[in-house]
Amino acid sequence: MAMKDEMRERTGFCLTLVVAVFVMLVAGAGAAWAQDDEGPTALLKFVVVREANGKPVSNAQVVLHPVNRKGKATKGEMDLKTDAEGRTRVDGVPYGSVEVQVLAPGFQTFGEDYEVKQAEMEITVKLKRPGGQYSIYEKHDDKKPPDQKPSDQKPPDQKPQ
Repeated sequence: MAMKDEMRERTGFCLTLVVAVFVMLVAGAGAAWAQDDEGPTALLKFVVVREANGKPVSNAQVVLHPVNRKGKATKGEMDLKTDAEGRTRVDGVPYGSVEVQVLAPGFQTFGEDYEVKQAEMEITVKLKRPGGQYSIYEKHDDKKPPDQKPSDQKPPDQKPQ
């Protein structure tokens, strides 16, 4: 009997330890977002849709980076995934600037900074399909890339002869 009681105590202690570690991890993630211990926080809701037809994009990755006053992304990011309706949300985002990136297979990566200054914000992201790439090995109807000048034009600093 004493052995069973000892096993129960150890199991209870291990369970308590696991719960305590989990609580500390969750609190640590919140602390990474908090710019200071006090101050308002917001609920951010995201809707990710296709630009072409407005249909939701499921399983898109929404990454939030806090931005400091100098406009630089700081340590600590939060990753979210959209559901079947293209929606996701996060609560407890401190007021201030946040960089939002959205990644989904088959779409261009979206990135934009937002100013969080109200208790609840809904952000709609319209993802575009990737554009075609320019290749020097393909015919382009005698068009030159934008960074090249046609060969028949003289540079502006050259005088006519």
